[in-house]
Amino acid sequence: MKLLRYGPLGLEKPGVLDEDGQIRDLSGVIADVGGAAISDMGWAKGLDIASLPVVGGNPRLGACVAGTGKFICIGLNYADHAAETGATVPPEPVIFMKATSAIVGPNDDVIVPHGSEATDWEVELGVVIGKKAKYVSEADALEHVAGYCVINDVSERDFQTKRSGQWTKGKSCDTFGPTGPWLVTRDEVADPQKLKMWLTVNGVTKQDGSTKTMVYGVANVVSYLSQFMTLHPGDIISTGTPPGVGMGFKPPQYLKAGDVVELGIEGLGTQKQTFIADV
Repeated sequence: MKLLRYGPLGLEKPGVLDEDGQIRDLSGVIADVGGAAISDMGWAKGLDIASLPVVGGNPRLGACVAGTGKFICIGLNYADHAAETGATVPPEPVIFMKATSAIVGPNDDVIVPHGSEATDWEVELGVVIGKKAKYVSEADALEHVAGYCVINDVSERDFQTKRSGQWTKGKSCDTFGPTGPWLVTRDEVADPQKLKMWLTVNGVTKQDGSTKTMVYGVANVVSYLSQFMTLHPGDIISTGTPPGVGMGFKPPQYLKAGDVVELGIEGLGTQKQTFIADV
């Protein structure tokens, strides 16, 4: 099932994608695509999607999950990406937080913040928690996953690496977390470690990778995080990016107002953002 949220910012309604690619309204079935709905999917059993109202036109898509409590990111989780940034693969997953206020829809404009000279792109596999996870084993970890989505972990590299302190300040600027278009339920993804992923800037391919080169896979990451904090339904884990980010080029290539970024992951849909200057 491909769950989504559509409508104006702050007024999104729950929806589901049918077999013909049409959006069907779910607001008569669930209040929203959030923690409550994805922690107990009993409402989906026997649901006749074809009987739901069709949503006409071309509505804005919001972030595919509402009410996210934690937006957790894994750094340097692809060996080839670590190499391009001059870093070594860490002995344990690198964890940092991205502010939930950065979350926007998959096709919303992304704002280049004041003073930015190094705004960068990162296509990433997002993991959405569906069942409370605390001290779970790697063998049981995927049972706590509701599904998967596309994330662009937009980053300001100077804020991240040259302004002292943690990476969070370079990851949490407004609009730096495009999420969606869909939350694809776990049953539709046979193996999260075999998904092709790509990203282009102004039509030129920059990233062309696969989740198979992840150092720490989804099950490992979910289990690992659950040893330090309880993961709750609706929490998002962004699992790292393959090579081809702007900072990895020589010289580096960064985004400016007017640039258009498109990205996608096999079976999880695509995103498209225009980068604009902050006012």
